[in-house]
Amino acid sequence: MTALRIDYGPDLEPAIAQLETTIADSDLAETYPSRWLAIALLDHDAGLTDDLLASTSGQALLDLTDTLSTDLTGRGVDVATAIAGHRFDAVHEIARETSHGHHETTVSTTDRIDAVVTNRWLGIPIFLGLMWAVFKITTDVAGAFLDWVDVTVSGPISSLTTSLLTAIGLGGTWVESLVVDGAIAGVGAILVFIPVLFCLYLALAFLEDTGYMARAAFVMDRAMRGIGLQGKSFLPMMVGFGCTVPAVYATRTLDNQRDRILTTMLVPFMSCGARLPVYVLLGAIFFPDYAGLAVFAMYLLGIAVALVLGLVLRRTVLPVTKHAPTIMEMPPYRMPTARSIWFHTWTRTKAFLREAGSIIFITMMVVWLLMAIPLSGSGSFADTDVDDSAFAAVSGVVAPVFEPAGFGSWEATGSILSGFVAKEVVIGTMAQAYGVDEIDDAGNPGSVSAQAWSVVTGFGQASVDAVRAIPGIVGINLNAEDGEDESTALQTSIEVGFEQSSGGKGALGALAFMVFVLLYTPCMAAVGAIKGEIGAKWMWASIIGQTALAWVMAVAVFQIGSRIVG
Repeated sequence: MTALRIDYGPDLEPAIAQLETTIADSDLAETYPSRWLAIALLDHDAGLTDDLLASTSGQALLDLTDTLSTDLTGRGVDVATAIAGHRFDAVHEIARETSHGHHETTVSTTDRIDAVVTNRWLGIPIFLGLMWAVFKITTDVAGAFLDWVDVTVSGPISSLTTSLLTAIGLGGTWVESLVVDGAIAGVGAILVFIPVLFCLYLALAFLEDTGYMARAAFVMDRAMRGIGLQGKSFLPMMVGFGCTVPAVYATRTLDNQRDRILTTMLVPFMSCGARLPVYVLLGAIFFPDYAGLAVFAMYLLGIAVALVLGLVLRRTVLPVTKHAPTIMEMPPYRMPTARSIWFHTWTRTKAFLREAGSIIFITMMVVWLLMAIPLSGSGSFADTDVDDSAFAAVSGVVAPVFEPAGFGSWEATGSILSGFVAKEVVIGTMAQAYGVDEIDDAGNPGSVSAQAWSVVTGFGQASVDAVRAIPGIVGINLNAEDGEDESTALQTSIEVGFEQSSGGKGALGALAFMVFVLLYTPCMAAVGAIKGEIGAKWMWASIIGQTALAWVMAVAVFQIGSRIVG
């Protein structure tokens, strides 16, 4: 019986031959077939290392393998991928020759699409284009519903709650302040952005069901290998765009502990859905004509920082020990069903509301309590100016740290501090810290029926605006004639606050704030997941390292930007 001999092509065969010659002259020739061992060494078979080191000629053989691998890599040859590719070609040829019947050479629809979307030069631009479309949907299409939710929560819901509390004799008391200014104002500021998160989950579910996500990992394989990871490591990072916690747990699918640690350290830089409301709000205030671009830039910055940090860690504390080939089964493309997309979208949105709801509520109550306690001035409990509150005092102690970044006010600092618990509460804390009373701005129509009708008509108009915003994904603006929307009281207060803290450079201060929110610790739930997966040492390295990097980057953005704009 003739042994199968695979031809590995003009790039690999000379290296294999050189290794075969060396093996044949060593004491390993009696233990291993020389060609098999040569190919296994080039394929970085980790199981051979200990056996070879026990041999007298093993170390020299390993050194020769490293030299040959480095030379091949320098000539643009991915050894592991090339070996796997030639093996698959050989198997395919055997199957073709041994199959019976008439065969036609056909190219499937999936193969035709993959020839484009996984192309070496087109793959990454197509990936970035799809991500751009996703973020345009979340900022422009979903943005049409933001004002509607805001008016509904701060208008009818707040005014009806106030009327109910007044009817039972609690109007004007600390209970009314707790319910309206604490619970409704804080949680309501988060609910405003549920449409944004819903659209994000909807778009990601669509891409997953089509089969594209596996292609995204394949396309990113070359970039990931540059930092010592496989393309498969990009899948947990993609999950991180939704939520950091399941992304950390998704690293369990990786092959070795080193890859799991490095991927876990990089996952928090993928901007989760909870950060998105901050970008959308500040983008709408300070970059109204480029809000979508501002949001997209945050996501790209997160990916860029992860890649650079991965390269640093690869060269320092987490060096590469081996490069396993990335072998993935690509599912065929399919048309997603409405039922499947709805199931995944609603499940994720519901999970966000369920899991984040308790954290948001508790945090907002703590923030309200600190704001209700007067430390100066003539106010009393639950009836004091926010500038005289305990929350302002605590935040004011930390605020000078952020002055070089252009947002050294106690209001912005307090939002950053509460964001350590969960990014979902940053906007809610801002609403409370700036003392915004949206009820007056939204108006109080008086009767329950009038308020209910305003909610219905507002939803109808928001739906029309959302549909008209869809062509904006490709640059066609059908809402241009509507003119600019009026700013809400919260947006106006935030704009004034950042202008003051930045010395008249509010846009730069807001951009630095967005960068800090992107890069510092995602939330306490993520911290717990990191500790459970890779240990307390790496958890503390993540917390301290991310916060320090966030501060440095935020300061750099503001200081360099200030010198550019003058």
